[in-house]
Amino acid sequence: MLDIKLIRENPEKVNELLKRRNPELSIDAVLEVDEERRKVQFATDELRAKRKNESQKIGEMKKAGQNTDEIQAEVKKIGDEIKELEEKQSMLDEKQRNLLLNIPNIPDATTPIGTSEDDNVEVYKWGEPRKFDFEFKPHWDLCEQKNIVDFERGVKLSQSRFTLYRAKGAKLERAIINFFLDIHTQEQGYEEILPPFMANAATMTGTGQLPKFAQDMYKCEDEDLYLIPTAEVPVTNIYSGEILSEDMLPMYMCAYTPCFRREAGSAGKDTRGLIRVHQFNKVELVKLCTPQTSPDEHDKLTKDAEKMLQMLELPYRREALCTADIGFSANKCWDLEVWMPSYGTYKEISSCSNYGDYQARRANIRYRDKESGKVQFVHTINGSGLAVGRTFAAIVENYQTSDGDIIIPEVLRKYTGFDKI
Repeated sequence: MLDIKLIRENPEKVNELLKRRNPELSIDAVLEVDEERRKVQFATDELRAKRKNESQKIGEMKKAGQNTDEIQAEVKKIGDEIKELEEKQSMLDEKQRNLLLNIPNIPDATTPIGTSEDDNVEVYKWGEPRKFDFEFKPHWDLCEQKNIVDFERGVKLSQSRFTLYRAKGAKLERAIINFFLDIHTQEQGYEEILPPFMANAATMTGTGQLPKFAQDMYKCEDEDLYLIPTAEVPVTNIYSGEILSEDMLPMYMCAYTPCFRREAGSAGKDTRGLIRVHQFNKVELVKLCTPQTSPDEHDKLTKDAEKMLQMLELPYRREALCTADIGFSANKCWDLEVWMPSYGTYKEISSCSNYGDYQARRANIRYRDKESGKVQFVHTINGSGLAVGRTFAAIVENYQTSDGDIIIPEVLRKYTGFDKI
């Protein structure tokens, strides 16, 4: 969440930055509650001081043998007033926190200003999209033809947008996961994590999924548990409520998990194939670092994700997302988009976001500065390295042959045990 001190000291600047995201956004309501809350705090402190003085008088009067009934009644009255004010302050504290939890992060100064995804800025492209000398097929058709993904039975077992991988398709999916984890851990320095696939509301709140996006979550009935939408949620929150040593930073972690998303509001979008489904596999990269190293660590994480696409020899581009398109908790985001022949364009396969201290404030993740001894909030960074199902789809489409086979990228063959499907 945003720093209330920053809001108090720079309200015009914070409002200006929020309006780069959306002209309707404002922190004015937060300031109104904060002003009332501080007035209540001041009045409470004054009454506490008055009660202390009156209580001291009672002791002196008793020593002098004087009657204290009247002053004791006054002290009790003051105590009742303090209790009322404390209850009011608690209510205002909760109101202010709820307002802050629903306000997105302010964009970084280097984030392009825009009003829609059309204003995202292409940074560069890598690789050349393949030119087919035959009529290529979309991945959903090839997957059904080769019986490696059974879309119909996936729906039968669950509902629409759930998939069933079979035979060499299941093995290819697993091979992609293992390949990603091996490169991230053995060559890029990430610690592998296998977290719970369910998280409680506090954990969901820490990374910004709750309360804003409750409608996108799958919640367990009568339990404080949600199916995770991404490994970002449990992995980022591993150190919630803790103070780390600066020597522990930067911290690199990666995790494979299934991800569950209701995709509320996505009706009619990417209804065929593996691009937009309710359950999918993903290998996530997460970093905790100091504010000073944050920009460089963000770029390095993005390059770590890009390396996967390069090793798979899949053409892609990097885009800088504009203020209207960055995620709720992010202040800066690079999107990696892989070339998909069936769409005739690039499709997102990873979003690599820097959150500054926004998530750390929500989850209360801090570190102690070595030189000053001061406790500060860490910066959190994360990105997909990569979305596995979309990688699977990109391989199927880009590596198909004229006779309907699918060539397995060379780096995956030791994991699959076969070189084509």
